[in-house]
Amino acid sequence: MKLLYFSLFVSLIDFINSVELTFELPDNDKQCYYQEIENNRSAILEYQVITGGQYDVDVELLSPTKEILYKQIKSQFDSHQFTATQSGVYSACFSNEFSTFSHKLVYMDFSLSDSENPLPGTEEHATVLTQMESTAQEIHKSLNAILDYQTHHRLREAQGRKRAEDLNERVLWFSLIETSAVLVIAITTVIVLRSFFTEKRPSHVHSNIRYQGFK
Repeated sequence: MKLLYFSLFVSLIDFINSVELTFELPDNDKQCYYQEIENNRSAILEYQVITGGQYDVDVELLSPTKEILYKQIKSQFDSHQFTATQSGVYSACFSNEFSTFSHKLVYMDFSLSDSENPLPGTEEHATVLTQMESTAQEIHKSLNAILDYQTHHRLREAQGRKRAEDLNERVLWFSLIETSAVLVIAITTVIVLRSFFTEKRPSHVHSNIRYQGFK
């Protein structure tokens, strides 16, 4: 189960030019991911911190000229849509440099808008789309929406599972400490009570009696 959280998976979807991944961000570390975008092309950056610390990271979106297009400080989740003003490689950087001991697990989706027609050749039609073609386009949009919903539900499930495991671990340690305290108190109580009922016989009194008897 933990391997699922800390494993790195990358999914490249050709028809929407999307980069989707989940990565581990160590403490005092910064990682950047890149996407090549053409001029006037719309893109969206979406991210969410799944586990670690206060569930927050610093995020920056940089243009090919290193201009800051988007910036968030200690953000848990967000999405940002923009239109490229120039062709080149855009970078999304995630920083955990403010944390000294908390590792983070971050989900990121850096994708381009689906500008391609899901039905190649229909753009050349001189007439309106047929009912089947219109239905196919609606199904295509619905499937994309379903993929988004599934992704968000997986993230929420992973986040909830991690919190449940952390709570279970805390309850376990608290129970062990409480049990140890009860045992120590019980043993101490028995020792103290036994000391109250133990008959004390001074040794020097017996010595004097024996000495007088020999005389």
